[in-house]
Amino acid sequence: MNKPVPPMSALSLKLPKADGSLETYRLAASRSFPRKLEGTLNRVAFSAAHTVANPLADVDPWLSAAVDWDKTIAFREHVWDLGLGVAEAMDTAQRGMGLDWPTSLELITRSVRAAKARGNALVFSGAGTDHLAVEDARSLDDVIRAYEEQIAAIERVGGRIILMASRALAKLGRNAEDYAKVYDRVLSQVREPVIIHWLGDMFDPALSGYWGTADLDKAMDTAVAIINANAAKVDGVKVSLLDKQREIDMRRRLDQRVKMYTGDDFNYAELIAGDKQGFSHALLGIFDAIAPAASYALSRLAAGDEAGFQDVLGPTVQLSRHIFRAPTRFYKTGVVFMAYLNGHQDHFTMIGGQESARSTLHLAELFRLADKAGLLADPERATERMKAVLRLRGIEA
Repeated sequence: MNKPVPPMSALSLKLPKADGSLETYRLAASRSFPRKLEGTLNRVAFSAAHTVANPLADVDPWLSAAVDWDKTIAFREHVWDLGLGVAEAMDTAQRGMGLDWPTSLELITRSVRAAKARGNALVFSGAGTDHLAVEDARSLDDVIRAYEEQIAAIERVGGRIILMASRALAKLGRNAEDYAKVYDRVLSQVREPVIIHWLGDMFDPALSGYWGTADLDKAMDTAVAIINANAAKVDGVKVSLLDKQREIDMRRRLDQRVKMYTGDDFNYAELIAGDKQGFSHALLGIFDAIAPAASYALSRLAAGDEAGFQDVLGPTVQLSRHIFRAPTRFYKTGVVFMAYLNGHQDHFTMIGGQESARSTLHLAELFRLADKAGLLADPERATERMKAVLRLRGIEA
């Protein structure tokens, strides 16, 4: 529960500003959230959990991934403790941008095993076509076979499927009929209902024109038709277009058996709260960075306390918009930086070397916004870690 605290902290540090000067930033009063779920949830909520790199491995990060498996699974235990699900190995800021399919399958295997050891904690895992090089994809049948291979591997270890968007299909699919051929064939074979992921090109430019058209209205028509035709095989759809009205419009058109999982890291609070005609569940990258606050806010919503929900989750949205600002595909840098500040890992080293993908000014503003939203679990430790990063970048904070 939130504790009564004075309005300001005694902690301060020097942070860079856009004009090149330094300001003395004094931290706000901290908030604390339960470390485990208290109460119940009336929304299904997944965190697209990050993978913790092994900073001591002798690898070239741009070319190969080295994973700290213990820390990676420990982070998933943290997410499950909070009543959230894990969306495993589907995060395009690392999957396909540093995390290859063999490593992803090992991650899925370990995560599913850990979930089952807890009594079937919630985990769905990404199945795509990323082991098929786009330039090697010659036909739609190649795409189908690639999907089938990953789905079979995940189901073999007991996993549930998130059907990821395919770069190869984006290259080859010319129209609605091509997409229907692939999705109908693949969905007919899955063991249990899947989550379909519609990912906008702001997250992955290689997915431009998905569903066979650059016209988003026509793309939605195609996606809705395919999903509703296969509703018995679809648990839900995750939409990552950063366009709240399109998500609402699609939500209202889905078969009632199909959940809408918001992937809108700009507008999730209002989409989850919903309106008289419905609401969205959640499958969000930002829920990695704000898991304790998200869990507590969702528990307040389930208890009928929408004001409490908004009080906690509302202030996190500005941070999320900053982390997911264009180029959006670099958002994982901010998510992992939050994990470092909050003690979930002892270093700021990333899969693919992506700790370098955001500027010092970006990280400084992230710190300010995280502090103002009450998201620094241990403000003293977070301040020392922020200072350490700044020193490496030439700033004595």
